Amino acid sequence: MFYAIVENGGKQYKASEGQFLEIDLLPVEVGAKKKFDQVLMLVDEDRVDIGTPYLKGVQVEATVVSHFKGEKITVFKYRPKQRYRVKTGHRQKYSRLVVDAITYPGMAKKEKTLDLDKVEDKKTAIKSLKEKPPEKKKPASAKQEPGKKAATTKKAATTTKKAAVKKITSKSDVVAAKKSSVRKPKQSS
Repeated sequence: MFYAIVENGGKQYKASEGQFLEIDLLPVEVGAKKKFDQVLMLVDEDRVDIGTPYLKGVQVEATVVSHFKGEKITVFKYRPKQRYRVKTGHRQKYSRLVVDAITYPGMAKKEKTLDLDKVEDKKTAIKSLKEKPPEKKKPASAKQEPGKKAATTKKAATTTKKAAVKKITSKSDVVAAKKSSVRKPKQSS
């Protein structure tokens, strides 16, 4: 796993190549390049570098893909017994970036995952990045054959047995079950 922890606007984000970052609105146009120099941590397989507070020479290069608004929140202020009520709403603005490359001193050159300048149809290129990778295959023992029930755990098996034993068919069974479940107080001798 190769990723970096980047600081922007007092917040920290995990950036890995080819993935999207959603950060507070940047005052740049869509398609513009952005370099993050404030890298707090870099993880490359077994190697972990932690900055004090930042790593020198490490950069994360990203391209702005879009600007969008977040979900609407409602802010309601009031003071009891004083007839003071204020209701307002807010939608935070964000920028979506795609991480092109993470560079650090002494690394071998890697190919960029997406170069929006060279791609003719930018929308399909962005959609292909958004698609989830194919799911990992489950081991053969975990696969379920069609028409057969899945294997249950011990706990599930015991609960189903208890449910089968306590199966109630009529109202008189309900009354009998309630009476049997009530504990009788111990008599002292």
